[in-house]
Amino acid sequence: MQNQIYPCLWFDGQAKEAADFYCTIFKDSKITTDTPMVVNFEINGKKFMGLNGGPKYKFSPATSFVIECETQEEIDFYWEKLGEGGTYNQCGWLDDQFGVSWQIVPVILNKLMSDPEKSERVVQAFLKMSKFEIQKLIDA
Repeated sequence: MQNQIYPCLWFDGQAKEAADFYCTIFKDSKITTDTPMVVNFEINGKKFMGLNGGPKYKFSPATSFVIECETQEEIDFYWEKLGEGGTYNQCGWLDDQFGVSWQIVPVILNKLMSDPEKSERVVQAFLKMSKFEIQKLIDA
């Protein structure tokens, strides 16, 4: 038997609003269950639970969702859509309007970081960035 593992996101009464928001951004997404306490939804075929648990707990960057992007256009799209009403941070991180942390990163970053001759220059380049810029990383 394989146990399914999925995240439960604790909201202060905004679980449905958050699920609706995410479903407008990710093409392959849908709400599967909507009750006053719990909203289950899927993003890119992955299950999530939104819990209306109240104000006791808040999100932090200690837990974040990573979106790997092939192109600068994808980075720009997710950066703009998820960051709207939220907070843009350094090195591809943002907090959305609900406080959930996201990392919008280029797929090529792993390859660039594993090149011993280039990795330090890449790190120095992205430390100066808020949103990742693929061409500047490649040129570093």
